[in-house]
Amino acid sequence: MKHLIAFDLDGTLAASKQPLEPAMGEALVDLLDVVDVAVISGGDWPQFEKQLVSGLPVRANIARMWLMPTSGTKLYTHGSGAWQPVYAELFADDERHRILQAFDAALEATGFVPEAVWGERIEDRGSQITFSALGQAAPIDAKEKWDPDFAKRKVIQRDLRQRLPGMSVNMGGATSIDVTREGVDKAYGLMKLQSASGISLDAMLFVGDAIFPGGNDYPAKTLGLDTVSVRDPRETRAVIATLIACLKPAPTVGAIRHASAANVRAQSVLGAEA
Repeated sequence: MKHLIAFDLDGTLAASKQPLEPAMGEALVDLLDVVDVAVISGGDWPQFEKQLVSGLPVRANIARMWLMPTSGTKLYTHGSGAWQPVYAELFADDERHRILQAFDAALEATGFVPEAVWGERIEDRGSQITFSALGQAAPIDAKEKWDPDFAKRKVIQRDLRQRLPGMSVNMGGATSIDVTREGVDKAYGLMKLQSASGISLDAMLFVGDAIFPGGNDYPAKTLGLDTVSVRDPRETRAVIATLIACLKPAPTVGAIRHASAANVRAQSVLGAEA
């Protein structure tokens, strides 16, 4: 039996850097009625507030939510009427300087020159430094077209990994590369969540759009969690509907019968536990 469903944010619950669509907000509220929900992403807390929290209907049972910015190096829960940080693991000054220098050198060495840039390309998130190829404010259509097969970022990623021994370098979102301390990735964050929540890993399910080697959701799979891979938020909503149907005391046959391929994957994970 699953007691917590963990989600990636960009590309899974919402389009990259875009707010939740109303239908997704409603789906998450319905899911919170039957199970705890965690969201873990490379974005920092202000991005979570803008993109996720603001899109939740007022009836949401947010006391059951666990929000994990910067790949889980930060954790926020809701209590006493506000979101409160549980912990935050920040870079030391020398670590931050070394990472910023490595980004400059890697971009020069690989010859990366974007055709257009919207906003800052390198963002210091305290416990994570993120490179966004087209800038933090790039329009979604430009981001989706820039590197759909991850080939461009893999070149930069390989160079960075040589320059930053002792650091984790993973692709995230549609155009970004995230750098954290070695061993700090979504697997690390989910282990921290296990400790903070008291919910065992085998009682968690992870849903993400980058569950492949080199993707920033893949560590959840290597950790041994049951996972469901989705292609976009629309497919995530279908998975959520299936999860609700399966996790409620009396599943509805109709909801399960009309499941998509991703729904079937979710059902197979839950069915294996029966």
